[in-house]
Amino acid sequence: MRRLLRAGACTSRGCPVLLLALLRLGWSSGACPCREPALCRPIAGAREFEVFVFDVGRKSWKFYDWSQITTVAAFGKYDPELLCYAHSKGARVVLKGDVPVKEIIDSANRTAWIAQQVDLAKKQYMDGINIDIEQEVREMSPEYYALTALVKETTDAFHREIPGSQVTFDVAWSPACIDKRCYNYSGIADACDFLFVMSYDEQSQVWTGCIARANAPYSQTLDGYDDYINMSIEPKKLVMGVPWYGYDYRCLDLSKDHVCSLPNIPFRGAPCSDAAGRQVTYGTIMKQVNSSISGSLWDEEQKAPYYEYKDSLGHFHQVWYDNPQSISLKAAFAKKRGLRGIGMWNGNCLDHSRSSVAEQQTEAMWRALRP
Repeated sequence: MRRLLRAGACTSRGCPVLLLALLRLGWSSGACPCREPALCRPIAGAREFEVFVFDVGRKSWKFYDWSQITTVAAFGKYDPELLCYAHSKGARVVLKGDVPVKEIIDSANRTAWIAQQVDLAKKQYMDGINIDIEQEVREMSPEYYALTALVKETTDAFHREIPGSQVTFDVAWSPACIDKRCYNYSGIADACDFLFVMSYDEQSQVWTGCIARANAPYSQTLDGYDDYINMSIEPKKLVMGVPWYGYDYRCLDLSKDHVCSLPNIPFRGAPCSDAAGRQVTYGTIMKQVNSSISGSLWDEEQKAPYYEYKDSLGHFHQVWYDNPQSISLKAAFAKKRGLRGIGMWNGNCLDHSRSSVAEQQTEAMWRALRP
């Protein structure tokens, strides 16, 4: 899904000795990009409730609700302006981390990769790293143990080299080997600061009928958290991720009772998947829903909105998404269950055109995070 590898500044073998010494002291090799040097210091301490935002670039961040945000995971091009502004609001900015799991079976490769990430974080005055590895891993395989070791060693290195830094790991909506990701979830949770649970793309593997469904059905989403907690993972180690996007499905057939039949598109062993549709942002959805043939509908079983439209070629489509109503239900659960916080993929998905309607829609999505 999200694959944007960063190039590192240097490795432990490739940096001059003096530079390595400075890095170990917590100093950066680059000039502070902020007007106030204090804004280049790492953000320390923990908030009572985490609001974790993924940002994929451009300048959408200027329109975020910074009164809520605690962490921004920078998945786009490095933006020093974003870093300085986030720090001025007391929010962390963290790197994206990804590496092929087969490469980290070798402990020397792990050490080199971790050194590269720490060096890059120091150079860019970042506050940690979000590890986003979504590759297939078999339970008890060499990759299974190597991945847990990577998370622990990364956390130890960041905490040692950048005091107050944060290391997090992205996991699927359920620990039940979703998409063949059979990770050591309890071990990874123990090894890092917290897990970001991606409670979306929950139709990536569909084992029953190939029909359009909600991106993040309410009961299924909550069951995923119960499964993590039943593995003895503390609720305070879990941040709920919600989608600020939906899926547009072209129906093979659309019945009168709103069943949208889909073609069989397999994924990692499952006969059907959400690959039968395409992702659409909430901003785009809001521009289309009112002119659709159905208007916004609500599925009470999945507790999710959807609508239907006919394209220019006469094909019927069904679009499933999340809105303030569906998100606020999940946010209420996060608060009641004592989770570490909430966040979204991704902050850029809203309409930031600054029209009065767009502003109201944007504000409502941010408010839904804090019921």
